[in-house]
This record gives sequence, structure tokens and C-alpha cells, in this order.
Amino acid sequence: MQKEEIHDTAATAPAMEGTQTYTRLDEASQAPAYKLQPAVMFMFAIACGLSVANVYYAQPLLDAMALDFGISHASVGIVITVSQIGSALALLFVVPLGDMLNRRTLLLTQLTVLVMALIVVGFAPTKGALLPGMVALGLMATAMTQGLIAFAATLASAEQRGRAVGITQSGVVIGLLLARTMAGAMADLAGWRSVYLLSATLLVGMFFFLYRVLPRHSTSSGNITYPQLLRSMFKLFAEEPVLRNRGIITMFMFAAFNTFWTSLVLPLSSAPHFLSHTAIGAFGLLGAVGALGAAKAGKLADRGRGQWASGVALSLLLLSWLPLGFTQYSLWALVAGIILFDMAAQAIHVTNQVMIFKARPDAASRLVGCYMIFYSIGSGAGAFLSTQAYAAGGWQGVSILGASFSAAGLLFWLITLKKSRHF
Repeated sequence: MQKEEIHDTAATAPAMEGTQTYTRLDEASQAPAYKLQPAVMFMFAIACGLSVANVYYAQPLLDAMALDFGISHASVGIVITVSQIGSALALLFVVPLGDMLNRRTLLLTQLTVLVMALIVVGFAPTKGALLPGMVALGLMATAMTQGLIAFAATLASAEQRGRAVGITQSGVVIGLLLARTMAGAMADLAGWRSVYLLSATLLVGMFFFLYRVLPRHSTSSGNITYPQLLRSMFKLFAEEPVLRNRGIITMFMFAAFNTFWTSLVLPLSSAPHFLSHTAIGAFGLLGAVGALGAAKAGKLADRGRGQWASGVALSLLLLSWLPLGFTQYSLWALVAGIILFDMAAQAIHVTNQVMIFKARPDAASRLVGCYMIFYSIGSGAGAFLSTQAYAAGGWQGVSILGASFSAAGLLFWLITLKKSRHF
């Protein structure tokens, strides 16, 4: 088959420049044996959770930010959009640096800049100061999260690597889920700025712990230049149809995802619900139920049923907008819709990653960076268009937009299904 021929060529024919780059990076990543203790794995997970949460704190705070800076509901989604732009820049230009530079030094530097960005956001006097701070926040938070996951995988021995990555990834999920709840509670207690200042304080403490825990003997590649590193990522886009197809699916999925979560605070904080930030943030905890669907989808993908899992999950994603559309009339409909929505979204995300890792296992970290670029594009577009839709048509406008993104993902999957052997 075509895909097998590509893999065989990558493994045996160093004549191609891109293949040489993959080989050098793979060989350079063979770090000395290091026993990664369970306590250190859990601290990596905590650090990941504290880092990634910064990207999501703003979602339940948009109405407070709009009031503070005089931003209209139609335009306040730009706060989320610029942080997603920062995330995209990190995935493309910063995360790959882990294959060139000393990871310990790189992570500690990124953590320092992240704390500075949080302080800028927490004390921002104007929108002109807030938005650059949010870009830097998205940039460093994403770089920290992905860098910690890659570092954990590199430090772990072969027999403990799966566990190390799994534990570290669990921190990402928990941080994402708790971010909205914590942000809402803190905003009610001490205002929205306290969320970012508390996060900065927690990360200062994390800096000193990581300074002591991160090993000093971490290795980096001395045989690859930065332009070559970036060029190898673009070659992945060109050479791997599974990456392109799954990336487009995830772009539509995360556009729908951020369409929902960005604007949810607007109808819940107004009539007839008038919910507090704490209550609004608590709805994010319902996403934990979605982890059940994600685990099942991963098992199906491992068994070669990734296409079937994709079709079911994309259909459920579209179906979930039916109860979500009644949010203004029934909180129970919202609860049911969130459970179905998050279960479908996480199942799609996990299935996509399993399938792209199978395509080029020797380039897993670069595949993640490339794949998550699509995530950032979709998330940014969804956040920006969501508040525009709410201003134009209320919650029904948001529901139509989210359902349209979901339908586009399902339609694209159906179109490419005939070429499933290339997925």
C-alpha cells in the first residue's frame, strides 16, 4: 500500500532531506536512562494543569472584562482569539525548540515569561495592554504545556513512557476542566483580575519546584538547525494526508467547541437565569463525563475502528446542539447538551491523535505541533465568530453557528471516507 511504501522509504532511504531530518531528530532524542519517579510524573501533571488553565480562564470572565474595558459583547471574543493566536505561534515556532535547546533551561525560561504575562494581564489598565498580554499568555502557556509533555516522554524509560505521558496528559484535562470553575469562583470573590494574579503566584511556586526537580542532564540535538526543524514540520503537512484530513476535522470540531464555551457566559448571566460566575464556571465540570467517551474512542481507534468512532462522535456533536439550543429555556437541557457535546468532542480529539500517531510514529512531537495548529485556528475562529453571532441573533445565532461548524466537520468526514485507507 502507498502508506507502507512511504514509511519504508522514510526508514531506509536517507537521500531525502526531510527523511534525514526525521532520522537525526529521532536519534538525537535518545536520552540517557533516567528513572522518572511517580511523584515527579504527578508534579509534571500539576505543572501542565496550571499552565494550560491560563488559556481558558477568560471564558467565564468575558462579561466582566467587557464591562471593565468598555468592550461590546460583539467584540469581546477577541480576548480569546488573541490568546489562541499566541497558542498557534507557540506550536509552530516555540514548541519545536525542545529538539534544539536544553529542555530544562527552555522550560524555566518559558515559565518566567508566562508569570510576567500573567502580571501584565492582571494589572492591564487598558485594552491595548490586555490584548498583547493575552497573546504572550497563550504563547507561553501552550509552549509550557506541550514542552512538559515532551520532556516527560523523553525522560521516561521505554517501559514507563506510556504511563508518564498518560499522567501528564491527565493534568492537561483536569486543568482545562477546572479553569472555568476556578475563574468563575475567584471573579465572584475578588474580581476577574485576581484570577491571573493568583495563577502568577502559583506558577512562581512551581518555578522553584521545577528548578529543583528537572534534571540537569537533559539532552538536546546538536545536529539540527532551527530552519531545518521548521522545514520538517512543513514537510509533514505536505506528505501526510492523515494529518491534513484529521487536522481539518479537528479545526471544525474546536470551532464548534469554542463557539459554545465562549458565549455561554452571556445567556447564563442575563435573564432569565442571572447565574453567578461561580455557577457558570461549574458547568465546565460536566466535561469530566466526556472523558469516558474519549477513553472508549481511543480503544476503538487502537482496534482499527477509528473511522467508525469518528462518524459516531461527529454525529453526536451535531446532535448535541438540539438540547443546547434550549439553554435559555432549560438548564437541564443545557446539562444534557454539555455532556453529549463534550463526550463527542473529546472522542473526536482522541481518535484523531491516535490515527495521526500511527502515520508517522518517529515524528510524534512534530505531528502534535502541526495537528494543534488546526486546533488553534478553529478555536480562534469559533471564539471570535461566537460573540458576533450572539450580538446578531442571540443564543439561537450561536447555536446555528456551532451546529454549522459541526455539520461541516461531519460532511468533510463523509467526503473523505472513500479515501479511508489514507486516514
